[in-house]
Amino acid sequence: MSAADNEFIACARWIIPVVPSGQVLTGHALVVANGEIVDLLPADTARQRYGRFRVIDLPDHIVTPGFVNAHGHAAMTLLRGYSDDRELMDWLNNHIWPVEGRYVDYDFAYDGTALAIAEMIRTGTTCAADTYFFPEAMSGAYRDNHFRAQVCLPVIQFPNAWAQTEQEHIAKGLALHEVLKNEPLITTAFAPHAPYTVTDDGFRAIRKHAERLDVPIHLHLHETATEVMDAVSSGGMRPFARMESLGLMNERLQTIHMTQLDDREIETLARVGAHVAHCPESNMKLASGFCRVGDLIAAGVNVAIGTDGAASNNNLDMIEEMRSASLLAKAVASDATAVGATKALEMATLGGARMLGLGDKIGSLEAGKRADFIAVDVSALNFQPMHHPVSQLVYTTSGFQVSDVWIDGTRLLERFAYTRLDADGLRARVADWNRKIAP
Repeated sequence: MSAADNEFIACARWIIPVVPSGQVLTGHALVVANGEIVDLLPADTARQRYGRFRVIDLPDHIVTPGFVNAHGHAAMTLLRGYSDDRELMDWLNNHIWPVEGRYVDYDFAYDGTALAIAEMIRTGTTCAADTYFFPEAMSGAYRDNHFRAQVCLPVIQFPNAWAQTEQEHIAKGLALHEVLKNEPLITTAFAPHAPYTVTDDGFRAIRKHAERLDVPIHLHLHETATEVMDAVSSGGMRPFARMESLGLMNERLQTIHMTQLDDREIETLARVGAHVAHCPESNMKLASGFCRVGDLIAAGVNVAIGTDGAASNNNLDMIEEMRSASLLAKAVASDATAVGATKALEMATLGGARMLGLGDKIGSLEAGKRADFIAVDVSALNFQPMHHPVSQLVYTTSGFQVSDVWIDGTRLLERFAYTRLDADGLRARVADWNRKIAP
């Protein structure tokens, strides 16, 4: 075997493969060739069996699958901190949508996505579901930075800088799907914004195309109590029931937020195989409500974790997000065991991969899967003593302890430094946007 750059052994103090659940391996190694995990075995055996492979030593590190950010609006990272401490509809109607109307274009979407990618790589995220305007710009940023993503094709009934009608949104999305369908690190999904911004005809057309192309549907749903009450007042049914009546409630549906759920809706999600992306910090910051995560998991629903956009979070740190998800679930359920550290890590990795239809490729460290993984440096005194590496990872660390990141076997972060992202050039472009947008 060759010792080429795409063949290496990563030897770590601890490896948490996620599958089997709860397993922590000490003194083991991941063996990678051509972007694929080919073995996971004791480090000494790996060195002997794959003697010609390059060895990467991670002596004070926890290695896990890369995090999967199941929902976000990457380009909105350029609006980080622009309008804080407001409730959702005031925040959207009076602040975010007006500033987007003035500034959002191809360059905004590209540079904002690149900024989000830089933050996600730096904090251990290796795959993201992203929905925003100008998805062709977003996909360009992901491709240029070798980042795995589900690029969502936005649909909304109101005119904006990218499209003027629902029909134009769908047509442009279909065209972009054809362009991207063979990209190795990019998949697509339709993204009708929300029940209150998309018509029944729009949803019917999206369902038809999603079935024909076998792609998911990524939808904000039951985000706030006001959304649900307004829908009942105007249309006589809850948004969830409306989605059922339109035929969207199935295994393709990726629901976002879901802070307003009753028992029947939870049972339905489990029965049809729909997914939930939980965004705890954004929900708390906008006072949107609390997702019944413990009940969803108990019912058998696949729950993933997303950060939402940095304009409503205000960061994309998935370690921080999974800690918040665990603590909030305990508080909501009045049960300290509702979502433990092991489950939180699974939600942030394999749960997200399953939601995006990538569970056979990423989300756990198993032979045959793609080599998307990270190393977290826990050598500092504030991480000692190390009784339980999974608990320490979830409850003690932050994304900025991530020292190394690989996506599809390519090392994008090496000892805390980017290997291919142009940080200085990106910083200059972001500074230009800051001067334009500053309130």
